[in-house]
Amino acid sequence: MTTTTTTRTTTATRTIPVQRKSMTVVGERYGLLILLLAMIAFFSILPASSGAFFTTANLSVVLANQSVVLVCAIAVMLPLITGNFDFSVGASAVASAMVCAAAQAHAGLPVIVAIVLAIVTGGAIGLLNGWLVARLHLDAFITTLGVATAIAGLVQWYSGGLPIYGIDASMISFGSGTFLGLPMVVYVVVAVALAAWYLLSWTPFGRRMYALGSNRRAADLVGIDSTRLTFLGFVLAGSLAGVAGILLSARTGGANPGAGTELLFPALAAVFLGATAIRPGRFNVPGTVLGVLFVAVSVSGLTLAGAQSWVDSVFNGVALVLAVFVSTHLRRRREGRGR
Repeated sequence: MTTTTTTRTTTATRTIPVQRKSMTVVGERYGLLILLLAMIAFFSILPASSGAFFTTANLSVVLANQSVVLVCAIAVMLPLITGNFDFSVGASAVASAMVCAAAQAHAGLPVIVAIVLAIVTGGAIGLLNGWLVARLHLDAFITTLGVATAIAGLVQWYSGGLPIYGIDASMISFGSGTFLGLPMVVYVVVAVALAAWYLLSWTPFGRRMYALGSNRRAADLVGIDSTRLTFLGFVLAGSLAGVAGILLSARTGGANPGAGTELLFPALAAVFLGATAIRPGRFNVPGTVLGVLFVAVSVSGLTLAGAQSWVDSVFNGVALVLAVFVSTHLRRRREGRGR
C-alpha cells in the first residue's frame, strides 16, 4: 500500500514540471504569432480603425509595402547567423534601385539588363563587405556602417539628391499589379523566403552557418571553413539587397536616394523579433516573416487609428530594442541548456 502511494506521488511530481515546460516552449515559439493575431483583432474592433483595417485593400497595401522590407530582413539575417552585422543592406538596396532606374531612364537599357545590373551591384557590395570582414578580419559592425555611409554619399553624388523616374512601363505594371488578389511582388518575396528557409534549414551549408554563429572556435575545430562561410553570407546578403532594390524600383516607379535608413531599421527590428519566435534564440526565416507582419500590422493599425507620422519611427525603434533584449535572453538561456 505504501509503495503504490509513493509511486503515484512520484509520477505526479514528474508530470507537472513537464507540462509547465511544454507550455513555456509553446509560448516562446508561438507567442509572436499570438500577439500578431491579437493586434489584428484589436485594430479590427477599435472604432477609430475598424472601418478600413480589416479590408482586402488594406491587406494588399500592407503586404506590398512590406515586400521590400522582408527581402532586406532576410538579407540582414544571413550575416547575423554567422555572428556579423551588415548595416549596408539598406544602402545596397537603394544603390541597386538607383542602378536599375538609371539603366532604364538614363541609359535606355532593356528591363532584364537593368535587373541584372541591380543584382550585380548588390552582389559587388556584398563582395566588398565579405572581403573586408572575412579576409582582412575587420570589425563587421564598423566596416559595414562605413560602407553604407560611403554608398549613400555616392548615390547622392550621382543623383544630386533627386529621385530618378522614367523606368519601363512593364516594371511599373509589375510593381503595382495583382495576381489572384495579391500584389505580384508578394510572390517574389514568397519565393525568396522559401529559398532562404530551405537553404538554412535543410542543407549542410545552412547548418554550418548556424554552427559558426553559435561557437566560432568549435566550428573551426570540427573543420568548418569560417572564412568562406562569412564571405558567402555577405555576398548572399548583398545579392538579396539587389533583389530588394529591384522591387523598390518597381513599387515606386523609380528610385529615391534617401530611402536607405527607412529600410534598414524595420528590417533589423523584424529579424530580432523573429529570433523570439518559432526557433527562440535563433535567427530564422519563419520568425522573421512574423516579425515583419507584426511591425507592419501594428504601424498600419496605428496609422488608421489617427496616430501621428512620428509614431512609425518610435514603434520601430522600441520594437527593435525589445526584440534585441528578448532574443538575447532566449539565446543565452538556450546556450546555458546546451552546456
